[in-house]
Amino acid sequence: MSTFICKLKKYFEMKKTAVVGFGFMGMTHALNILKIKGLQLSAIVERDLSLIDRNLGSGIGNIATGSVSESSISNAGRYTDLDDCLKSEDLDAVIICTHVNSHFELARKALLNKKSVFIEKPFCLSLAEAAELISIAGSAKKLLMVGHVVRFMAPYMQLKRWIDSKEFGELKFLTFSRFCGLPGWGQWKEKNVRDLSGGALFDLVIHDIDYAVSVAGKPESINSTCLPGEYSNHDYVSALWKYKDIDLTVKIEGGFTYHKAYPFNAGFTARFEQASLIYSTLAGDVIRIADNNSVREVPSGDAGAGYYNEMEYFAECLNRGEEPLLCSPQSSLEAIELCYKHI
Repeated sequence: MSTFICKLKKYFEMKKTAVVGFGFMGMTHALNILKIKGLQLSAIVERDLSLIDRNLGSGIGNIATGSVSESSISNAGRYTDLDDCLKSEDLDAVIICTHVNSHFELARKALLNKKSVFIEKPFCLSLAEAAELISIAGSAKKLLMVGHVVRFMAPYMQLKRWIDSKEFGELKFLTFSRFCGLPGWGQWKEKNVRDLSGGALFDLVIHDIDYAVSVAGKPESINSTCLPGEYSNHDYVSALWKYKDIDLTVKIEGGFTYHKAYPFNAGFTARFEQASLIYSTLAGDVIRIADNNSVREVPSGDAGAGYYNEMEYFAECLNRGEEPLLCSPQSSLEAIELCYKHI
């Protein structure tokens, strides 16, 4: 068989993946891997294998992303250790869905074993470790992508199109809000995990920090107020971003501020020259557009589909052997850097 035919065959083969960590995000990514034509869920790595069956249909997490059935994962190998999985499975990619304190070790191991890696955000709390992973991925010629899902959510994708097209004129004021109750599911119950999580700033508010810089660029100055909570000294964040060369202000606010049963809510407002926009996860699947005379509604699309969209994009990059330019690891490192500038 010619080299060209071998490469062509490899291109059309389903890419074999292992999901490491089978909590809320592990199940979410497993579900979408099962839906995506070019991916195969070959293995699940979970330190306590009994959690796999217990978590199925448990409804853990702060938003609904669908559920995984026991039968749909029956053909996936089950391992308590990534080393054993890498020895036993012929994988193309490893999907890391553990807490941030284990991201570096697991991602480094997978990359050194010549596997592409998708890491659930945040990348790493250590800037040096994040930079090292980027370097290793480059040397190994493997993909590395961090799951900044807001970039792939329909309402935020639509906002970016309006910003880029200037349909409503120049953007003048942009606000983001993201709150949930104290996370009390899965490993969040473990004190060592909570203490090493980075708190709401790195686990929750980073979503809007990353998205804001992707549509508006890096600010010249950040005026930030942080309040302590149960998990960190920055479990509430309120910040104003200012820019040197453009007349734009960005406000970001959010945190683990309320009790555990408090419903998750996130959204944005945007003031353009010719119209103002508002979107909230608590206000239906619409974006409201107001000018000086009226308010109209346009469909926002399903924000929850962002998890499918980002994994589908990762699969496309994997199949094509292309860098994930829509969400590069360098931009994910910049998001961590910006988080530190809020403290």
